Amino acid sequence: MRGVFRVGVCVCASALALVMALSARVETQSGFAETLVRAGATTTAAALITDAPAGFEVASNGFAEEFCARQNHLVNSPNSPKIDDDECNFGLSAIEFTGPETVADGIGPVFNASGCGECHIAPTLGAGSQIAERRAGFWDGTRFIEHPGGSLIHDRATSMTLLETVIESRTNVFTFRGSQSIYGDGYVEAVGNSTLQQIASAQPTAMRGQIINVPVFEAPGQTRIGRFGWKGQQASLVSFAADAYLNEMGITSPLQPNENTSNGNEVPDDGILDDEGGDVELFALFMRSLKAPPRYAELATTADAIAGSALFNQVGCNVCHTRSMVTAEPETPINGGAMLVSRALGNKRIQPFGDFLLHDINTGDGIVQNGGASTRNKVRTAPLWGLHSRTRFMHDFLSHSIDDAIQRHGNQAEGTRRAFNALSRADRRRLMTFLRSL
Repeated sequence: MRGVFRVGVCVCASALALVMALSARVETQSGFAETLVRAGATTTAAALITDAPAGFEVASNGFAEEFCARQNHLVNSPNSPKIDDDECNFGLSAIEFTGPETVADGIGPVFNASGCGECHIAPTLGAGSQIAERRAGFWDGTRFIEHPGGSLIHDRATSMTLLETVIESRTNVFTFRGSQSIYGDGYVEAVGNSTLQQIASAQPTAMRGQIINVPVFEAPGQTRIGRFGWKGQQASLVSFAADAYLNEMGITSPLQPNENTSNGNEVPDDGILDDEGGDVELFALFMRSLKAPPRYAELATTADAIAGSALFNQVGCNVCHTRSMVTAEPETPINGGAMLVSRALGNKRIQPFGDFLLHDINTGDGIVQNGGASTRNKVRTAPLWGLHSRTRFMHDFLSHSIDDAIQRHGNQAEGTRRAFNALSRADRRRLMTFLRSL
C-alpha cells in the first residue's frame, strides 16, 4: 500500500563481511545436510537439524523476529531494501499481505485480485483457495507463442474497455492454474541447490525431474534453481512477491517496474508504484515466517495410515513426491547472494512430499515460461503437505478427488499409477488414508 511503509536500502557491509569471514557456506555444496566450512576444516551439522514447526495458525515461525532484529546480517544486496525497524514485524506483514489494494495504491489497470489474501485464504491466510487463473498461448507445432501481453489472462481491470478482446481467436493453448498454499515456502526457499540436484540425480532416468535455473530479481545477473509456481518459474520469495504484485494486482515495483499490457495493447501508466520495494519485502517477510503445513494428526496415527505410508513408497509415489529434505545451514548465501539463511529457517527438516522439479505426467498445460520449450508439457510436482485441507487437486484444479488425481498420472508417472491400480482394494484404501493424513 503506497505511502504506508518507508524503507531504506543500506546494508551494513562491515557486519556482513565479518559474518562471511567467520563462516563460509556455499549453496552448491554436496550433501542433503549442507556442509559447513570453517577455518579450512569441513564438518557436518546433522546433529543440529530439527523438524520445522508446523501449523496453519497465522503466527511467525521465528523468522520475522530474527530478520527484523538483525536484517543487515541476513540481506546482502542493495536491491533487497531494509524495512524500517518500526515497521518490520510479522503483524504488519500479515496486514499488508491481506490487502486490499485500491486504485489509489496503484492497482491495475489490469489485474486478478486486490490483495494476496484473495487467493491465499483457505483454511487460513497464506494457504491456497479454489481460485484459478487463466493462461493462454499458441503452439504452431514447433514453438510456443505467447498470447499478446503474456500468457496470463487478466479477469479484472480498472476500465472494462481494457478487457474488450480477452483471447485471440487463433489461441490453441488454454489452461487454468490453481492458487497454491505458501505455508512452508520459507523453508523451501532455504533448501540448497545441491539438495534439489541430488534429489534429481537419485531419481530413475525415466522419472527424473527437470531442473531449471531462473533469474533472481533482487540479484541482477544471478540465477538459482526455480522452485515456486507451477512451472518453477521463481527461485526466491522476493522475486515471487514482485512477480505476483505486478501480474496479479497490477502494481509495479523496482524489481518489476513496467505495467502489464492489456492483450498486447499499451495501458496508461498510473504513475503509482511500490517505489522503494517495501511492500514486496513485507510480502516475503510474511511468507518466510509461516510454518510448514501440519499433518492431520488423528488420521496419521491410525493403523491404515501407517500401512499406507509403506505402500506410498512401494508403488513409487515417493520418487517425485519426496518425503523429506533438509534446509541449508544458517547464514548460507542463497538467492544469488542476496540473502543469508536465517537461524529460524536453517538446518530444518521438512516433509513436503514434493521434489520441486518439473515432470511430464501427461497433464502439462502447454505453457512456456522461464524454462524454455522443454518445459512446455511439464509442471512442478505438487507438494502433498497440507493435502487434507484441499478440495481440488492437480495444477488445473480439475480433479475433485485424490483418486481422480492419481488416475490422471501418465507418462513419467504411468508406472506408479499402474502399481497403485494393481493394489488390492484394501491396500488402496490404506494408501488413500495415508494421503488424506498429509
